[in-house]
Amino acid sequence: MLISTKGRYALRVLTDMAEHQSDEYIPLKEIAQRQGISEKYLESIVKALVRSGMLDGLRGKGGGYRLNRSPDQLTVGAILRLTEGSLAPVACLEENAPPCQRMAECRTLPMWQGLDKVIADYLERFTIADLMRQDQPGDNYII
Repeated sequence: MLISTKGRYALRVLTDMAEHQSDEYIPLKEIAQRQGISEKYLESIVKALVRSGMLDGLRGKGGGYRLNRSPDQLTVGAILRLTEGSLAPVACLEENAPPCQRMAECRTLPMWQGLDKVIADYLERFTIADLMRQDQPGDNYII
Protein backbone atom coordinates (compact mmCIF):
# COMPACT_ATOMS: atom_id res chain seq x y z
CA MET A 1 0.00 0.00 0.00
CA LEU A 2 1.38 3.35 -1.03
CA ILE A 3 -0.57 6.48 -0.18
CA SER A 4 -0.66 8.88 -3.14
CA THR A 5 -0.21 12.64 -3.07
CA LYS A 6 -3.98 12.91 -3.36
CA GLY A 7 -4.46 11.17 -0.02
CA ARG A 8 -1.62 13.01 1.69
CA TYR A 9 -2.76 16.39 0.37
CA ALA A 10 -6.36 15.72 1.44
CA LEU A 11 -5.11 15.22 5.00
CA ARG A 12 -3.07 18.43 4.80
CA VAL A 13 -5.99 20.43 3.38
CA LEU A 14 -8.43 19.24 6.02
CA THR A 15 -5.93 19.87 8.81
CA ASP A 16 -5.25 23.36 7.44
CA MET A 17 -8.96 24.09 7.23
CA ALA A 18 -9.50 22.87 10.79
CA GLU A 19 -6.66 25.10 12.03
CA HIS A 20 -8.15 28.13 10.25
CA GLN A 21 -11.78 27.27 10.94
CA SER A 22 -14.36 30.04 11.26
CA ASP A 23 -17.90 30.69 10.08
CA GLU A 24 -16.45 32.05 6.84
CA TYR A 25 -15.59 30.01 3.78
CA ILE A 26 -11.86 29.67 3.13
CA PRO A 27 -10.76 30.42 -0.43
CA LEU A 28 -8.89 27.52 -2.01
CA LYS A 29 -6.19 29.95 -3.07
CA GLU A 30 -5.33 30.64 0.59
CA ILE A 31 -5.08 26.95 1.43
CA ALA A 32 -2.95 26.30 -1.65
CA GLN A 33 -0.57 29.12 -0.71
CA ARG A 34 -0.22 28.01 2.92
CA GLN A 35 0.36 24.39 1.93
CA GLY A 36 2.51 25.01 -1.14
CA ILE A 37 0.24 22.89 -3.31
CA SER A 38 -1.07 23.71 -6.79
CA GLU A 39 -4.52 25.26 -6.59
CA LYS A 40 -5.54 23.36 -9.71
CA TYR A 41 -4.60 20.01 -8.13
CA LEU A 42 -6.42 20.91 -4.91
CA GLU A 43 -9.60 21.61 -6.86
CA SER A 44 -10.01 17.92 -7.67
CA ILE A 45 -9.32 16.93 -4.08
CA VAL A 46 -11.79 19.36 -2.49
CA LYS A 47 -14.41 18.42 -5.10
CA ALA A 48 -14.23 14.83 -3.85
CA LEU A 49 -14.36 16.01 -0.23
CA VAL A 50 -17.47 18.09 -0.98
CA ARG A 51 -19.16 15.17 -2.77
CA SER A 52 -18.43 12.93 0.21
CA GLY A 53 -20.00 15.42 2.62
CA MET A 54 -16.81 16.31 4.51
CA LEU A 55 -16.75 19.88 3.22
CA ASP A 56 -19.23 22.54 2.15
CA GLY A 57 -18.39 24.63 -0.88
CA LEU A 58 -19.67 28.03 -1.97
CA ARG A 59 -18.99 29.65 -5.34
CA GLY A 60 -18.61 33.33 -6.05
CA LYS A 61 -17.58 36.30 -3.96
CA GLY A 62 -16.98 35.26 -0.38
CA GLY A 63 -16.90 31.65 -1.52
CA GLY A 64 -14.55 28.85 -0.76
CA TYR A 65 -14.72 25.79 1.44
CA ARG A 66 -15.32 24.95 5.07
CA LEU A 67 -15.59 21.90 7.25
CA ASN A 68 -19.15 20.86 7.92
CA ARG A 69 -18.30 18.73 10.93
CA SER A 70 -15.94 18.79 13.84
CA PRO A 71 -12.29 17.80 13.17
CA ASP A 72 -12.64 14.98 15.70
CA GLN A 73 -15.33 13.42 13.47
CA LEU A 74 -13.09 13.21 10.40
CA THR A 75 -11.02 10.03 10.60
CA VAL A 76 -7.83 9.52 8.66
CA GLY A 77 -9.16 6.12 7.58
CA ALA A 78 -12.32 7.61 6.02
CA ILE A 79 -10.33 10.32 4.24
CA LEU A 80 -7.79 7.90 2.81
CA ARG A 81 -10.46 5.41 1.72
CA LEU A 82 -12.19 8.27 -0.10
CA THR A 83 -9.06 9.53 -1.84
CA GLU A 84 -7.25 6.23 -2.39
CA GLY A 85 -10.24 4.02 -3.11
CA SER A 86 -8.89 1.02 -1.24
CA LEU A 87 -6.36 0.45 1.49
CA ALA A 88 -6.47 -3.34 1.15
CA PRO A 89 -3.02 -4.93 1.09
CA VAL A 90 -4.07 -7.46 -1.60
CA ALA A 91 -6.61 -7.30 -4.43
CA CYS A 92 -8.83 -10.11 -3.12
CA LEU A 93 -9.67 -8.04 -0.02
CA GLU A 94 -10.75 -4.93 -1.92
CA GLU A 95 -14.40 -3.97 -1.68
CA ASN A 96 -16.49 -5.64 -4.42
CA ALA A 97 -13.55 -7.81 -5.49
CA PRO A 98 -14.57 -10.90 -7.43
CA PRO A 99 -14.29 -14.05 -5.30
CA CYS A 100 -10.86 -15.60 -5.48
CA GLN A 101 -10.90 -19.12 -6.87
CA ARG A 102 -8.11 -20.11 -4.48
CA MET A 103 -9.70 -18.66 -1.34
CA ALA A 104 -10.62 -22.05 0.14
CA GLU A 105 -7.04 -23.32 0.01
CA CYS A 106 -5.17 -20.01 0.38
CA ARG A 107 -2.76 -20.35 3.28
CA THR A 108 -1.88 -16.65 3.23
CA LEU A 109 -5.43 -15.28 3.34
CA PRO A 110 -5.71 -15.12 7.16
CA MET A 111 -2.44 -13.17 7.31
CA TRP A 112 -3.66 -10.67 4.69
CA GLN A 113 -7.01 -10.33 6.46
CA GLY A 114 -5.18 -9.62 9.72
CA LEU A 115 -2.99 -6.99 8.07
CA ASP A 116 -6.04 -5.39 6.48
CA LYS A 117 -7.72 -5.17 9.90
CA VAL A 118 -4.58 -3.73 11.53
CA ILE A 119 -4.34 -1.02 8.84
CA ALA A 120 -8.04 -0.13 9.08
CA ASP A 121 -8.09 -0.09 12.88
CA TYR A 122 -4.90 1.98 13.06
CA LEU A 123 -6.09 4.64 10.60
CA GLU A 124 -9.50 4.88 12.27
CA ARG A 125 -7.79 5.80 15.57
CA PHE A 126 -6.59 9.13 14.14
CA THR A 127 -8.71 12.16 13.33
CA ILE A 128 -8.00 15.57 11.86
CA ALA A 129 -8.14 16.87 15.45
CA ASP A 130 -5.26 14.53 16.31
CA LEU A 131 -3.24 15.80 13.34
CA MET A 132 -3.76 19.40 14.53
CA ARG A 133 -1.99 18.78 17.83
CA GLN A 134 1.25 20.74 17.83
CA ASP A 135 2.83 18.71 20.63
CA GLN A 136 3.22 15.60 18.50
CA PRO A 137 6.71 14.57 17.44
CA GLY A 138 7.31 15.53 13.84
CA ASP A 139 4.88 18.45 13.88
CA ASN A 140 7.28 20.37 11.66
CA TYR A 141 7.47 17.64 9.01
CA ILE A 142 6.34 18.59 5.51
CA ILE A 143 4.87 15.96 3.23
